[in-house]
Amino acid sequence: MVDVPAERFEELVGDALDGIPDELAALMDNVAVFVEDRPRQRGLLGLYQGIPLTARDAGYAGMVMPDRITIYRMPVCAICRDEAAVVEQVRITVVHEVGHHFGISDRRLHELGYG
Repeated sequence: MVDVPAERFEELVGDALDGIPDELAALMDNVAVFVEDRPRQRGLLGLYQGIPLTARDAGYAGMVMPDRITIYRMPVCAICRDEAAVVEQVRITVVHEVGHHFGISDRRLHELGYG
């Protein structure tokens, strides 16, 4: 386990988001990204909560709360040996959760190496 301070971890999440190609980032809609220390449910590195872009229809309008992507610092740090591994795991986890925002299933994300 490596202990990455919360502020540094948030920077890593920001860097991972910045690494998303501009064409895809421009398509992200009504989504907020958060960092928390621990999930309520064990075994999670990240969590997407919301309505994926592929499931939105004409009824998705008005005052809709943003989708939420949460990346969990402690579980990510717990499975990594050094900061370089944390950087890579954060990237994978961010891409995984953003993939859910685009409607990509867990199965397909695992096939693509983002599991």
